[in-house]
Formats: sequence, structure tokens, C-alpha cells
Amino acid sequence: MFDGSPSYSSEWFSDRPLAQGEEPPLGAHVVSPRLGYLHHGIYIGRGRVVHYAGLSCGLVRGPVQAVPLSSFAGGRRVATRCSKRRSYDAAEVIRRACSRLGENRYAVLSNNCEHFCEWCLYGEARSYQIERLLAWLRPPALARDLN
Repeated sequence: MFDGSPSYSSEWFSDRPLAQGEEPPLGAHVVSPRLGYLHHGIYIGRGRVVHYAGLSCGLVRGPVQAVPLSSFAGGRRVATRCSKRRSYDAAEVIRRACSRLGENRYAVLSNNCEHFCEWCLYGEARSYQIERLLAWLRPPALARDLN
């Protein structure tokens, strides 16, 4: 990862930091570090990102919204998440992201910004960060019993 915090890269993706003033490709999955997690969004062009605001601006839950890239970043660095797999082309990713504008059903464990982006890109709502957190929290004996 690009900010020194725990890595979330896997065999499926890697993060590439954007240079100062660089614009992501259309339909790109963009990430920006927050305290203890990465915030996710979809770049739709003209300097705008669609993201699940969720808790990105504090303790008040926010809807899916389109914001300037600078607002999405919140003064932090931004990277594009490069994937080795992709289900949809850029136009469809953007259409899917925009189809959920205004949705306000944020849930940190089951419908967060990463779930949103994974759904836009691959059709499956998923959060690798939550999966890693839950695996870390699961007692070793329980993990053995589940396997």
C-alpha cells in the first residue's frame, strides 16, 4: 500500500499512487487512506468520484454521492486500485455507480464504500478490509472448527 499502513493488496489487485494533479482513468477504483482503513470510490470523470460517504466525514452516516476528487481525498493521497480481473468496462462501471446515487443504507460491516465499489466493478458486494478484520477477530479455536 502507498501510505505505510497495513497492506490490503492481494493476488487480485495492487494500488498505484496518483501523481500530484494526475487524473485517474474513467471508471477507476480509487482509494484514499483514513485512520485505520482505506476509503473507496469510483472515478466518473471531470474530477468527480462517486462514493459511499458512510463515515468518511465523521460520525454522521452519509449516502452514495458524487464529489470532487479533492473532497474524496480529504487532503490525503489517492491511489488507483489496479485489478487483474474486471467484470465491466469503464462505461458500465460508471453507470452502475451513478445508479446508486442518493442511496442511504450504509452499514460498516455489510454495505460500506468498499462493498459499493466491488459491486460496481464486479457485481459482487464485498469488503476485503472487513473480511480481514473479522478473520483477525475470530478466535483461533473457532476458525479451526469452521474449517
